[in-house]
Amino acid sequence: MNQLDFLFFSKRNQNQYIPLHIHQCYELVYYFGTGETTIGSTKYFFKPNTFALISPHVEHDERQDSEADVLYIGFYCVNEGIKGLNGIFEDDNNKTIYQQILRMKHEFLHQQNLFSEMLNLLVGELSIHLQRLIGKKNVQKPVEDRMHYVLRYMDENFHQKITIESLAKIAGYSYDRFRHLFKEKHGVAPLQYLYTKRIEYAKTCLLKDRKMLISEIALSSGFVSDAQFCSMFKRATGITPKQYREQTIGTT
Repeated sequence: MNQLDFLFFSKRNQNQYIPLHIHQCYELVYYFGTGETTIGSTKYFFKPNTFALISPHVEHDERQDSEADVLYIGFYCVNEGIKGLNGIFEDDNNKTIYQQILRMKHEFLHQQNLFSEMLNLLVGELSIHLQRLIGKKNVQKPVEDRMHYVLRYMDENFHQKITIESLAKIAGYSYDRFRHLFKEKHGVAPLQYLYTKRIEYAKTCLLKDRKMLISEIALSSGFVSDAQFCSMFKRATGITPKQYREQTIGTT
């Protein structure tokens, strides 16, 4: 029988840890922040728009890197297609899993006539969407290469405030160990990698907008000040941001 057991939205605090526990039903946890979880004996890393699928009686925990919302539901399901599909998975571009859960939330809150029957039908639909999205042949492997995960995180968030300490924590290494491994793997120090990404972003996107001030571009690119931006930009290109703008798009 398909049946909803619980459905909650919750806000996790930074570094909040949910100890190891189990449920009698399936649990699906939809994430809007970053962190890590252990499902069974395997550690996974999650990011926004990923979700954990946990089978009944499978032990799991969770730790958030920063304050973030979490959406989680528990359900019983007869669909054999999702049996044993434990892990972290990415939602598709249409956010199909998220949209399905929102439909369930709407039904749960409004409780129209026959809402329980409708929720059970929606649980069945959810299991089909899960099977289509991940399937037994497409089960994602746990993130073995933590440095690769951190690199993806840097590529997506380089224009935000990022500290090397926070990256080391995400990777699960000490500060010095992380810097050593990152440079060994990618050929540059992590901070230099961030500077390069920020400068390229300024060159290819922001400096083309004549209306943006250099100070605005500096902050939008992730630099702490326009002085730092101009210094790093000239070191990388040999010219100032203003000179680059004049050479590439002119002054008119």
